[in-house]
Amino acid sequence: MTRFAILLAAALAFGAPATADTWTPLVTPAEAEALIEDEAVVIDIRSVKDYAAGHLETAVNLPYHAWRGPEDNPGALIDDAKVSALLREAGIEPATPVIVTNAGRDSLDFGAAARVYWTLKSAGVERVAILNGGLAAWTRDGRGLSSAEWSNIPSDANFTLAPDWTIDRAGVEAVLDGSADAILIDARPEDFFTGKTKHKLATWAGTLAGALNLDHDTLFTAPGVLNADPQAIRARAEAAGWTPGRTVVSFCNTGHWAATNWFALSELAGIEGVKLYPESMVDFTRASQVSTGG
Repeated sequence: MTRFAILLAAALAFGAPATADTWTPLVTPAEAEALIEDEAVVIDIRSVKDYAAGHLETAVNLPYHAWRGPEDNPGALIDDAKVSALLREAGIEPATPVIVTNAGRDSLDFGAAARVYWTLKSAGVERVAILNGGLAAWTRDGRGLSSAEWSNIPSDANFTLAPDWTIDRAGVEAVLDGSADAILIDARPEDFFTGKTKHKLATWAGTLAGALNLDHDTLFTAPGVLNADPQAIRARAEAAGWTPGRTVVSFCNTGHWAATNWFALSELAGIEGVKLYPESMVDFTRASQVSTGG
């Protein structure tokens, strides 16, 4: 059955699709199933091999590595042309509702979905959601998978990454020298934050001066399942030292774990002005040979 036929049947059977007013950024398997039956496009960000072994029936495979920078700076932003090519391939336009699916193994795996979500939102896609718990949650609920490759009719849309939820190295340096006001939140585990270990591509260990530590892993209620309670997320951020009303800059090693914190604080807890430093400490340490914190 073609994508058009499926969507037409869904429209007749279920009525109007989800609207911006009812759309939520984190969905359960049951919620995802209903949205897919309506009109949502599904992006599966796992590897080609994993996708071939089984995926949601209408999922298009756009592996996570396609959304990342080069090997020597994996957190680097992909350019507008590459973003546009990926979204056109999946048949996505700005008004197309999108659900991002991953394996759902652990918090690390969720970070990939969060980074793709952030990219889609920055590109101007109006409705994006992550399947909480990924395919692991989907199959635990007794829902089936398909091994048949799926493709949508390509779109002809062009996308431009907006800077609204992004901060670059110059912006971080402005925070550090006091010319800009923000709270720096390090999403890495404690050993990275304290400088006991570092990413292999970073030139020094430690964190940014004055940064708070909110380990992304503490925001999960089960492996790969993010806490969806806004008040619990805010409480966790406040316990780490966040002050309501302050701009937040989320960073880690390469903007992967930090994407989870950005997603939780911005999209679930509703904190305004949360920004992601995509290249994070790998980029910063290369530009600065002296540790600024720890």
